[in-house]
Amino acid sequence: MGTVSLQGRSILGLEDFKAEEIERVLDVAAQMKRIVLSGNKKKDYLKGKSIVTIFSEASTRTRSSFELAGKYLGADVVNITKSGSSMTKGESLRDTLLTVSAMGTDAVIIRNSSEGAALFASKVKSPKVKTPLIFNAGDGAHEHPSQTLLELFTLREAGKKIKEMKYAIIGDILHSRVARSDIYGFTKLGAEVHLTGPRTLVPKKLEAMGAIVDDKLEDALKDADAINILRIQLERAAGGFFPTTREYARLWGINRERLALCKPDVAIIHPGPMNRGIEISHDIAYDEQSWIQEEVRNGVAVRMALLYLTLTEGKDIETDY
Repeated sequence: MGTVSLQGRSILGLEDFKAEEIERVLDVAAQMKRIVLSGNKKKDYLKGKSIVTIFSEASTRTRSSFELAGKYLGADVVNITKSGSSMTKGESLRDTLLTVSAMGTDAVIIRNSSEGAALFASKVKSPKVKTPLIFNAGDGAHEHPSQTLLELFTLREAGKKIKEMKYAIIGDILHSRVARSDIYGFTKLGAEVHLTGPRTLVPKKLEAMGAIVDDKLEDALKDADAINILRIQLERAAGGFFPTTREYARLWGINRERLALCKPDVAIIHPGPMNRGIEISHDIAYDEQSWIQEEVRNGVAVRMALLYLTLTEGKDIETDY
Protein backbone atom coordinates (compact mmCIF):
# COMPACT_ATOMS: atom_id res chain seq x y z
CA MET A 1 0.00 0.00 0.00
CA GLY A 2 2.99 2.31 0.11
CA THR A 3 5.82 3.28 2.40
CA VAL A 4 4.63 6.72 3.53
CA SER A 5 4.66 6.76 7.33
CA LEU A 6 2.77 9.03 9.71
CA GLN A 7 3.68 7.07 12.84
CA GLY A 8 4.24 9.28 15.88
CA ARG A 9 3.00 12.42 14.16
CA SER A 10 0.51 14.91 15.53
CA ILE A 11 -2.13 16.00 13.01
CA LEU A 12 -2.27 19.78 13.38
CA GLY A 13 -3.23 20.85 9.86
CA LEU A 14 -2.82 20.11 6.17
CA GLU A 15 -0.50 23.03 5.55
CA ASP A 16 2.50 20.81 6.33
CA PHE A 17 1.16 17.67 4.60
CA LYS A 18 2.61 16.36 1.37
CA ALA A 19 0.37 15.12 -1.43
CA GLU A 20 1.54 11.54 -0.98
CA GLU A 21 0.74 11.68 2.75
CA ILE A 22 -2.80 12.80 1.97
CA GLU A 23 -3.15 9.99 -0.57
CA ARG A 24 -1.90 7.50 2.02
CA VAL A 25 -4.62 8.53 4.47
CA LEU A 26 -7.29 8.23 1.76
CA ASP A 27 -6.07 4.76 0.75
CA VAL A 28 -6.17 3.48 4.33
CA ALA A 29 -9.58 5.12 4.84
CA ALA A 30 -10.92 2.97 2.00
CA GLN A 31 -9.87 -0.11 3.95
CA MET A 32 -11.30 1.29 7.15
CA LYS A 33 -14.65 1.95 5.48
CA ARG A 34 -14.94 -1.72 4.63
CA ILE A 35 -14.59 -2.41 8.36
CA VAL A 36 -17.25 0.21 9.18
CA LEU A 37 -19.65 -1.41 6.72
CA SER A 38 -18.90 -4.94 7.89
CA GLY A 39 -20.74 -6.95 10.50
CA ASN A 40 -17.68 -6.92 12.75
CA LYS A 41 -16.55 -3.37 13.43
CA LYS A 42 -14.56 -4.13 16.56
CA LYS A 43 -10.85 -4.58 15.83
CA ASP A 44 -7.83 -4.61 18.12
CA TYR A 45 -5.37 -2.56 16.08
CA LEU A 46 -5.27 0.06 18.86
CA LYS A 47 -5.75 -2.31 21.77
CA GLY A 48 -3.97 -0.91 24.81
CA LYS A 49 -4.06 2.67 23.48
CA SER A 50 -5.94 5.44 25.28
CA ILE A 51 -7.50 8.47 23.58
CA VAL A 52 -8.98 11.60 25.16
CA THR A 53 -11.13 14.16 23.36
CA ILE A 54 -11.15 17.72 24.76
CA PHE A 55 -13.88 19.80 23.12
CA SER A 56 -14.50 23.34 24.32
CA GLU A 57 -16.90 23.93 21.41
CA ALA A 58 -20.08 22.04 20.59
CA SER A 59 -19.76 19.15 18.15
CA THR A 60 -21.83 16.20 17.02
CA ARG A 61 -20.14 14.76 13.94
CA THR A 62 -16.45 15.30 14.68
CA ARG A 63 -16.45 14.25 18.32
CA SER A 64 -18.72 11.23 17.78
CA SER A 65 -16.79 10.01 14.75
CA PHE A 66 -13.42 10.32 16.50
CA GLU A 67 -14.85 8.45 19.48
CA LEU A 68 -16.29 5.69 17.31
CA ALA A 69 -13.09 5.54 15.26
CA GLY A 70 -11.04 4.90 18.38
CA LYS A 71 -13.50 2.35 19.78
CA TYR A 72 -13.84 0.47 16.47
CA LEU A 73 -10.06 0.05 16.50
CA GLY A 74 -9.99 -1.21 20.09
CA ALA A 75 -8.75 1.88 21.94
CA ASP A 76 -10.16 3.22 25.20
CA VAL A 77 -11.76 6.62 24.61
CA VAL A 78 -12.71 9.27 27.18
CA ASN A 79 -14.59 12.46 26.31
CA ILE A 80 -14.02 15.76 28.12
CA THR A 81 -16.19 18.82 27.52
CA LYS A 82 -15.62 22.28 28.87
CA SER A 83 -18.91 22.30 30.79
CA GLY A 84 -18.15 19.01 32.51
CA SER A 85 -14.51 19.61 33.39
CA SER A 86 -12.33 21.70 35.65
CA MET A 87 -12.04 24.25 32.85
CA THR A 88 -15.24 25.74 34.30
CA LYS A 89 -13.27 26.27 37.53
CA GLY A 90 -10.60 28.22 35.71
CA GLU A 91 -8.19 25.40 34.86
CA SER A 92 -6.05 26.39 31.88
CA LEU A 93 -5.81 24.37 28.70
CA ARG A 94 -2.15 23.72 29.53
CA ASP A 95 -3.00 22.21 32.91
CA THR A 96 -5.82 20.15 31.44
CA LEU A 97 -3.41 18.73 28.87
CA LEU A 98 -0.77 17.98 31.50
CA THR A 99 -3.43 16.24 33.59
CA VAL A 100 -4.57 13.89 30.82
CA SER A 101 -0.96 13.31 29.77
CA ALA A 102 -0.10 12.22 33.30
CA MET A 103 -2.83 9.58 33.03
CA GLY A 104 -0.90 7.82 30.27
CA THR A 105 -2.92 9.09 27.32
CA ASP A 106 -1.57 8.22 23.87
CA ALA A 107 -3.56 10.76 21.87
CA VAL A 108 -5.55 13.91 22.58
CA ILE A 109 -8.14 15.20 20.13
CA ILE A 110 -8.75 18.88 20.68
CA ARG A 111 -11.34 21.39 19.48
CA ASN A 112 -10.91 24.95 20.64
CA SER A 113 -12.20 28.37 19.62
CA SER A 114 -8.69 29.84 19.50
CA GLU A 115 -6.56 29.69 16.36
CA GLY A 116 -3.32 27.88 17.10
CA ALA A 117 -4.71 25.94 20.06
CA ALA A 118 -3.69 22.58 18.57
CA LEU A 119 -0.15 23.79 17.89
CA PHE A 120 0.04 25.11 21.44
CA ALA A 121 -1.21 21.77 22.76
CA SER A 122 1.51 19.92 20.85
CA LYS A 123 4.17 22.00 22.62
CA VAL A 124 2.86 21.37 26.16
CA LYS A 125 5.41 19.03 27.69
CA SER A 126 6.51 17.78 31.08
CA PRO A 127 9.79 16.05 31.87
CA LYS A 128 7.98 13.45 33.96
CA VAL A 129 5.17 12.33 31.63
CA LYS A 130 4.88 11.07 28.08
CA THR A 131 3.63 13.66 25.60
CA PRO A 132 0.59 12.39 23.66
CA LEU A 133 -0.07 12.96 19.97
CA ILE A 134 -2.36 15.91 19.26
CA PHE A 135 -5.16 15.82 16.69
CA ASN A 136 -6.64 19.13 15.61
CA ALA A 137 -10.43 18.78 15.46
CA GLY A 138 -10.84 22.47 14.67
CA ASP A 139 -9.04 25.50 16.09
CA GLY A 140 -11.00 28.69 15.62
CA ALA A 141 -11.00 29.76 11.98
CA HIS A 142 -7.59 28.20 11.35
CA GLU A 143 -7.81 24.54 10.23
CA HIS A 144 -9.91 21.38 10.44
CA PRO A 145 -7.71 18.79 8.69
CA SER A 146 -9.80 15.65 9.18
CA GLN A 147 -12.86 17.38 7.66
CA THR A 148 -10.96 18.14 4.47
CA LEU A 149 -9.61 14.60 4.33
CA LEU A 150 -13.11 13.16 4.58
CA GLU A 151 -14.29 15.55 1.85
CA LEU A 152 -11.46 14.42 -0.43
CA PHE A 153 -12.30 10.80 0.35
CA THR A 154 -16.00 11.37 -0.31
CA LEU A 155 -15.40 13.04 -3.66
CA ARG A 156 -13.02 10.27 -4.65
CA GLU A 157 -15.76 7.76 -3.81
CA ALA A 158 -18.16 9.85 -5.88
CA GLY A 159 -15.93 9.10 -8.86
CA LYS A 160 -14.32 12.52 -9.01
CA LYS A 161 -10.74 12.99 -10.13
CA ILE A 162 -9.30 15.57 -7.74
CA LYS A 163 -6.48 16.60 -10.03
CA GLU A 164 -7.56 19.51 -12.26
CA MET A 165 -11.15 19.46 -10.93
CA LYS A 166 -12.97 22.75 -10.36
CA TYR A 167 -13.92 22.86 -6.69
CA ALA A 168 -16.05 25.76 -5.48
CA ILE A 169 -16.39 26.75 -1.81
CA ILE A 170 -19.37 29.00 -1.18
CA GLY A 171 -20.40 31.11 1.78
CA ASP A 172 -18.94 32.09 5.14
CA ILE A 173 -15.29 31.64 4.30
CA LEU A 174 -14.08 34.32 6.75
CA HIS A 175 -14.98 32.17 9.76
CA SER A 176 -14.34 28.79 8.14
CA ARG A 177 -11.50 26.54 9.26
CA VAL A 178 -12.79 24.00 6.72
CA ALA A 179 -12.17 26.40 3.84
CA ARG A 180 -8.56 26.94 4.86
CA SER A 181 -7.83 23.23 5.21
CA ASP A 182 -9.62 22.68 1.89
CA ILE A 183 -7.39 25.16 0.12
CA TYR A 184 -4.29 23.34 1.37
CA GLY A 185 -5.59 19.83 0.79
CA PHE A 186 -7.30 20.23 -2.57
CA THR A 187 -4.60 22.36 -4.20
CA LYS A 188 -1.91 19.90 -3.11
CA LEU A 189 -3.78 17.20 -5.01
CA GLY A 190 -4.05 19.42 -8.09
CA ALA A 191 -7.57 20.86 -7.83
CA GLU A 192 -8.53 24.39 -8.85
CA VAL A 193 -10.17 25.91 -5.76
CA HIS A 194 -12.65 28.77 -6.16
CA LEU A 195 -14.00 30.85 -3.25
CA THR A 196 -17.12 32.98 -3.37
CA GLY A 197 -19.64 34.64 -1.09
CA PRO A 198 -20.47 38.12 0.19
CA ARG A 199 -17.37 40.30 -0.03
CA THR A 200 -17.47 40.81 3.72
CA LEU A 201 -17.11 37.04 4.20
CA VAL A 202 -14.42 36.24 1.61
CA PRO A 203 -10.95 37.56 2.49
CA LYS A 204 -8.96 38.39 -0.65
CA LYS A 205 -5.77 37.39 1.15
CA LEU A 206 -6.72 33.72 0.72
CA GLU A 207 -5.61 34.03 -2.90
CA ALA A 208 -2.06 33.91 -1.54
CA MET A 209 -2.79 30.35 -0.40
CA GLY A 210 -3.49 29.29 -3.98
CA ALA A 211 -7.25 29.82 -4.25
CA ILE A 212 -9.20 31.88 -6.80
CA VAL A 213 -11.64 34.43 -5.34
CA ASP A 214 -14.71 35.01 -7.54
CA ASP A 215 -16.83 38.09 -6.87
CA LYS A 216 -19.77 36.55 -8.70
CA LEU A 217 -21.41 33.34 -7.56
CA GLU A 218 -22.09 32.40 -11.17
CA ASP A 219 -18.36 32.44 -11.99
CA ALA A 220 -17.55 30.04 -9.18
CA LEU A 221 -20.39 27.66 -10.04
CA LYS A 222 -19.89 27.57 -13.81
CA ASP A 223 -18.76 24.05 -14.80
CA ALA A 224 -17.84 23.15 -11.22
CA ASP A 225 -17.13 19.45 -10.61
CA ALA A 226 -17.90 19.72 -6.90
CA ILE A 227 -19.22 22.41 -4.57
CA ASN A 228 -18.80 22.79 -0.83
CA ILE A 229 -21.63 24.83 0.67
CA LEU A 230 -20.46 26.33 3.95
CA ARG A 231 -22.71 27.00 6.92
CA ILE A 232 -23.36 30.58 7.89
CA GLN A 233 -21.74 30.64 11.34
CA LEU A 234 -24.21 32.80 13.20
CA GLU A 235 -22.57 31.84 16.52
CA ARG A 236 -19.41 33.62 15.33
CA ALA A 237 -21.41 36.76 14.50
CA ALA A 238 -21.41 35.99 10.77
CA GLY A 239 -24.92 37.42 10.61
CA GLY A 240 -23.43 40.86 11.13
CA PHE A 241 -21.61 40.67 7.79
CA PHE A 242 -24.75 40.76 5.59
CA PRO A 243 -28.19 42.41 5.97
CA THR A 244 -30.45 39.42 6.71
CA THR A 245 -30.46 35.63 6.29
CA ARG A 246 -33.31 36.08 3.83
CA GLU A 247 -31.13 38.39 1.75
CA TYR A 248 -28.27 35.89 1.94
CA ALA A 249 -30.50 33.07 0.71
CA ARG A 250 -31.71 35.21 -2.20
CA LEU A 251 -28.24 36.25 -3.35
CA TRP A 252 -25.99 33.34 -2.34
CA GLY A 253 -28.13 30.36 -1.42
CA ILE A 254 -27.68 27.26 -3.59
CA ASN A 255 -30.92 26.17 -5.21
CA ARG A 256 -31.92 24.14 -8.25
CA GLU A 257 -31.52 27.04 -10.67
CA ARG A 258 -27.99 27.87 -9.51
CA LEU A 259 -26.98 24.23 -9.38
CA ALA A 260 -27.70 24.03 -13.12
CA LEU A 261 -24.64 26.23 -13.73
CA CYS A 262 -22.39 23.42 -12.52
CA LYS A 263 -21.51 20.29 -14.44
CA PRO A 264 -24.48 17.89 -14.73
CA ASP A 265 -22.80 15.36 -12.42
CA VAL A 266 -21.66 17.90 -9.83
CA ALA A 267 -21.14 16.52 -6.31
CA ILE A 268 -22.59 18.53 -3.42
CA ILE A 269 -20.96 18.48 0.00
CA HIS A 270 -21.50 20.44 3.22
CA PRO A 271 -19.53 20.22 6.50
CA GLY A 272 -22.73 20.45 8.56
CA PRO A 273 -24.85 21.24 10.35
CA MET A 274 -26.95 22.73 7.54
CA ASN A 275 -28.99 25.91 7.70
CA ARG A 276 -31.57 24.63 5.24
CA GLY A 277 -33.36 27.41 3.45
CA ILE A 278 -30.42 29.80 3.92
CA GLU A 279 -27.17 28.59 2.33
CA ILE A 280 -28.78 25.48 0.83
CA SER A 281 -32.34 24.82 -0.31
CA HIS A 282 -34.28 21.93 1.20
CA ASP A 283 -34.43 19.92 -2.03
CA ILE A 284 -30.73 20.31 -2.81
CA ALA A 285 -29.77 19.13 0.69
CA TYR A 286 -31.25 15.70 -0.05
CA ASP A 287 -30.71 15.61 -3.81
CA GLU A 288 -29.27 12.50 -5.45
CA GLN A 289 -26.17 14.56 -6.20
CA SER A 290 -25.76 15.32 -2.49
CA TRP A 291 -23.02 13.40 -0.68
CA ILE A 292 -23.64 15.13 2.64
CA GLN A 293 -24.82 12.09 4.57
CA GLU A 294 -22.10 9.92 3.07
CA GLU A 295 -19.58 12.43 4.41
CA VAL A 296 -20.68 11.54 7.93
CA ARG A 297 -20.06 7.83 7.38
CA ASN A 298 -16.75 8.58 5.69
CA GLY A 299 -15.70 10.74 8.63
CA VAL A 300 -15.46 7.66 10.82
CA ALA A 301 -13.34 5.81 8.25
CA VAL A 302 -10.97 8.74 7.70
CA ARG A 303 -10.49 9.30 11.42
CA MET A 304 -9.89 5.59 11.89
CA ALA A 305 -7.16 5.88 9.25
CA LEU A 306 -5.55 8.86 11.00
CA LEU A 307 -5.51 7.14 14.39
CA TYR A 308 -4.23 3.90 12.91
CA LEU A 309 -1.45 5.50 10.86
CA THR A 310 -0.16 7.72 13.67
CA LEU A 311 -0.50 5.34 16.62
CA THR A 312 0.82 2.18 14.91
CA GLU A 313 3.38 1.25 12.29
CA GLY A 314 0.63 1.63 9.70
CA LYS A 315 1.05 -1.77 8.11
CA ASP A 316 -1.51 -3.07 5.64
CA ILE A 317 -4.76 -4.00 7.32
CA GLU A 318 -5.82 -7.60 7.50
CA THR A 319 -8.84 -8.31 5.32
CA ASP A 320 -10.58 -10.52 7.85
CA TYR A 321 -13.90 -8.78 7.94
